[in-house]
Amino acid sequence: MEVSIVSRELIKPSSEAHHLKPYNLCLFDQLIPDTFVSVILFYPNNKLNIIIHDDHHDHLSKTITQLKKSLSETLTLYYPLSGRTKNNLYVDDFSTGVIFIEAKVKCQMSEFIQQRKNESQNQLVPFQPFCKEKTWPPLPPLAFQINLFSCGGIALGISMCHKNADAATLSNFLKSWTAFFTQSPHNIIKPDLSSPSLHFPSKTNEFLQNYTSLMDRMWFGEGDYVTKSFVFPAKSIETLKQKAKSERVPNPSRNLAISCLIWKHAMAASWAVFGSPKASIAGQAVNMRPRMKPKLDGAVGNFFWWSMASYDPNDYSNEVELSELVVQMKESITTGLFDEDYLSQLMMMANNKEGLESEIENQLEIMSCIELESNPDLFVFTNWKDFFGEVDFGFGKPLSVGSIGKVGPAFRNLVILVDADQWGKGSVDAFITLKAKEMTLLQKDEAFLHFTFQNPFLPNNNNSNA
Repeated sequence: MEVSIVSRELIKPSSEAHHLKPYNLCLFDQLIPDTFVSVILFYPNNKLNIIIHDDHHDHLSKTITQLKKSLSETLTLYYPLSGRTKNNLYVDDFSTGVIFIEAKVKCQMSEFIQQRKNESQNQLVPFQPFCKEKTWPPLPPLAFQINLFSCGGIALGISMCHKNADAATLSNFLKSWTAFFTQSPHNIIKPDLSSPSLHFPSKTNEFLQNYTSLMDRMWFGEGDYVTKSFVFPAKSIETLKQKAKSERVPNPSRNLAISCLIWKHAMAASWAVFGSPKASIAGQAVNMRPRMKPKLDGAVGNFFWWSMASYDPNDYSNEVELSELVVQMKESITTGLFDEDYLSQLMMMANNKEGLESEIENQLEIMSCIELESNPDLFVFTNWKDFFGEVDFGFGKPLSVGSIGKVGPAFRNLVILVDADQWGKGSVDAFITLKAKEMTLLQKDEAFLHFTFQNPFLPNNNNSNA
């Protein structure tokens, strides 16, 4: 597959008059390393009306112009995502803008997706995902690449600097961009730019120095990591939920059932490579927005924190039970800081900032102790379902949502769950990153493959215009 860059420019906010004060990072932002996350939205040529004439694409220039204009308008509203981060404390220079690239792909979209190798997806985004980036010069919070396939289909490749935003922020940004593009002001999601740093203010002392290195170690470890995509059809998920339920968790969610199945079998693969069972940790990225009172759905930045579920084989005499892992993970995402009542009590305290900060510091200390004492396997899970499948610029919802291509030379075990309705409503695509030897074992694990299959292609009933 050949991808050629046609143009590259910076898109700036349409207005910058009121962007005078620096935007303060919150504590969660500060603890996230400088690295890019990628999302790719595939739009077939069904409703784009791009007609091919000797390598000239009618109607495309109008679409690109409108995308740029509406992006500029969106950046005026979400102006911190147009600036640059300084000293891991604040964002300034909002008129700098975001990267916008146009590229041509010598390939049919359907051919690319059907023969998809995850490594190929990196050619469709501006930056390689999950590399440990340098902090200078300052990184752009966002970068976009419009990829035009030979058939007229478009893939919108997005690189998001995780220092500045999480998946929920990006989802709100993209949905607001589509609202400006389609001139639907009632669908614009107003950003909340003050709550994150108000509730979790940034730090400048040794607190930050101690724990940023811990977070770096959690994110990046040396190893030959590979990413594969596995589809969980809706019917298989329902069967899996029945297998995962127990008296303590009678109705596990899709997220819990899928995450714990992956955890169980990735754990088994790791033990096989290591030569014996060892302690294992499953970290979940938990969105804090709906847990706040009142809810802060529009909060910008990284407004999530990590839950930690653990499994120590020395505590169990039998084989790993899926239902037990579900119990452990369920408890980890509903207790402590993730318990809405407890969180509300912290917020109501006279010194609520100190209470919240103390809770975060306690969890960081626990993470540090676990790392030093047992050096467990760490598997990280993040749920992107419902974030990107509805991003509609007026030419239909994405046919497919892509994520990680080839990750950097240092990374960690990671699972990203996205919507995969092209396989049937309620289906889920899991982008799983493991070390190469462990991935090879997972790909041959029949008990795991009973509920899923590897995703190198789309169903045959896709529109031929893709």
